[in-house]
Amino acid sequence: MQGAIFDMDGLMFDTEKIYRNVWDHLPEEFGFPACPGLGEAVCGTSGEDLKRIVREHIPGIDADAFMDAGYARVHDTVLAVQPDEKPGLHEIIGFLKARGFQLAVASGSPQEIIELNIKRAGLTEAFGAVVSGFCVPRGKPAPDIFLESARRIGCDPGACYVFEDGANGIRAGAAAGCVTVMIPDLTAPDEELRALCAGIFPGLLEAMRAIEEGRLPGHATKMNKM
Repeated sequence: MQGAIFDMDGLMFDTEKIYRNVWDHLPEEFGFPACPGLGEAVCGTSGEDLKRIVREHIPGIDADAFMDAGYARVHDTVLAVQPDEKPGLHEIIGFLKARGFQLAVASGSPQEIIELNIKRAGLTEAFGAVVSGFCVPRGKPAPDIFLESARRIGCDPGACYVFEDGANGIRAGAAAGCVTVMIPDLTAPDEELRALCAGIFPGLLEAMRAIEEGRLPGHATKMNKM
């Protein structure tokens, strides 16, 4: 293995619940009923994929204005309150860096929000690439963001771990040919996700120990389940 690509929301920082709350309740400000489940449906997506899902769930809404308002609300929230880091974040990054891994962040969030979060955590220098979903043609579950992240850190996708918490991210990592590792946050793994993962662990520290002990494979055909 040469590289490790980290999702951000729900994996590095406790921010996924912020997004879900915004997407679920923002329709009310546009004159539509609240849409429980919208936040889960768009988790990890961006751009046209996000707007398509919004239109499917809320026919007649201005998806462009809705998306802009949602990201602005999240940005204001993150500026006001620094999100909590997920346990084990610094430990696993230090562990991988010490072993020569090239690291990247691949998140559906806007670039400004990603960079703000990792700067506050003191992790800017740890990552060779920071790729927003706005930088690629298709958002998760398409593989574009992970393929671009691997390219930017000079690694073959098949030689990269992808650490993800969400269903669309797991699908994207698997489609990219990466060794996909799930750390569930708000999404519990079902049979589909289990089949796409090289490992499922309750936290980043457990995933780090699995790498250290050789329990995570160098290819995605072996399984190591929680």
